[in-house]
Formats: sequence, structure tokens, C-alpha cells
Amino acid sequence: MSKSVRRSSSVGRVLFVLFFAASPSAITLVSVDQEIDIGKQANAQMKKETPQLNDAEAATYVRGIGQRLARVVNGPKYPYSFVIADSRDINAFALPGGYVWIHRGVLEKATNESQVAGVLAHEIAHIARRHAASQLTTAAMTKWSLGLLGAMLGNTGGAGAAQVAAEFLASGVFLRFNRDEEREADRVGLTVLTRAGWDARGMVELFEIVRREAGRDPSSVEAFFSSHPTPKNRVAELQAVVRAHRGGTRDTRQFQTIKARLLKAPAPAQGHNR
Repeated sequence: MSKSVRRSSSVGRVLFVLFFAASPSAITLVSVDQEIDIGKQANAQMKKETPQLNDAEAATYVRGIGQRLARVVNGPKYPYSFVIADSRDINAFALPGGYVWIHRGVLEKATNESQVAGVLAHEIAHIARRHAASQLTTAAMTKWSLGLLGAMLGNTGGAGAAQVAAEFLASGVFLRFNRDEEREADRVGLTVLTRAGWDARGMVELFEIVRREAGRDPSSVEAFFSSHPTPKNRVAELQAVVRAHRGGTRDTRQFQTIKARLLKAPAPAQGHNR
């Protein structure tokens, strides 16, 4: 038996033991390092498929907000990065290992900076709470054999991470978390938002904007509703918490300047939207 086969078999046996030794909600079969590797591959593939906004100032601005939020979040120290998709849809999503995408439409529809920060805080919370790793584990248990996952993750040279990333991008698993994970990302994200110094109302206000746009232009929030629960119940659950967090930055001139420029910029090129 070759070393690679023995290694894959060994990993598979370990995963088999983990599967039966712990409750499903407590199991995470992917290490932080593996998650980062998978996310790196997934992010590279996403960049090939998804048009990115060609605006250096806007990219620097969003990256600055994201890094400020990432500095105060608890959890593993992921190499957080932030990309703006050139789409006027209102949406954002998180890939494993620290990769956050936000659509241009969020910057254009938001009315103040705290709303943009709230979106990024929510996605950072998904990453910090390792929801993608949990989704990977669930899929491994329901769609793959544990031995196959072990074989893929046991490969060297990034080949295993690339295979896992390709499988998961194709299935859309990374782009839809369950209701409990969304609630947790709301709660943790709100804490991160206020800890970093922004007005807590921004997160709730963005949900209200999504609800408003759903009535005006359903297609602009189609991607949001395909990957997030309806905002109605989330707003109600967050209102009491928001009332307890007063103060913080609400808006900046920099946000209004960038928003105004994007609204005047050429419409996004037709392309793949997540």
C-alpha cells in the first residue's frame, strides 16, 4: 500500500471515530489551516467567475472598514480580506478562512457608513464562528463519505483544498448558512460592530433597506434572499439589543463621497453574480 493511500485511509478512520464520538453540532472535521487553504482556492475561483469593482479608492475604503472590524473579533486569527463585486444587487457573502465579498449595491443603497460596516461585521462573524467549517462537515456527512473527505484533505500541495473548494462552490454550500448560524452571525456581528466603534443601528437599518427594495425591485435583492433568511424576524430580534448599544460612528464624509461616485459610474458589466 502506498504512503498516500495509507495516509488517506488513516485520516478516514479518524474522521469515522469523530463522527460517532461527538454530537453533530459539535463536530468540525476541518482544521483552521485547512479551512484557510480551502478558502484561498475558493476565493481564487470566485475571482475568475465574478466581476470585481475597478475602483481603488472604494476597495481601500472597504478594506479599511473590514480590517478595523477584524481587529476586534474573537476567534481564530484568519487572514481577512475584502473584495467588492461589481454588481448592483444588495448582497454579501463569506468564504472559508477569512474571505469576504460585498456587492457594489450595498454601497450604493446604504444611506450611512454604519450600515456598510454592519454588513461586513455580519460576514466576519460567520467566519469567526467557523460556520463554513461546520457546513463543510455537514456536507461531508450527508453527501460524501468521510473517507473521501479525508482523502481530499490528506492530499498535499493544495490539491485536496482545491478539490474541496471546487465541490463546495459548485454546490453553493458556502453561500447559505442555516437559521441558527445566521442568528449567531447577527448577534456576534452586532457586538463586533459596536466594539469597533460604529452605531449599532446600522445593521438593522440595512435589513430595512433590503425589505424596502424587495417591494421596489425584487431582482435587486434576489441574491440576498437566496442566501439569507428574511430580514423581518431578524430585525425584531435585534431591536432590543440595538437599543442597549447607544453611540458610535454613524456616517462619514468618505462614505458619502464614494457612494456618490459609484452612483455616477458606468453600470456593472454583465457577468456572473452570486
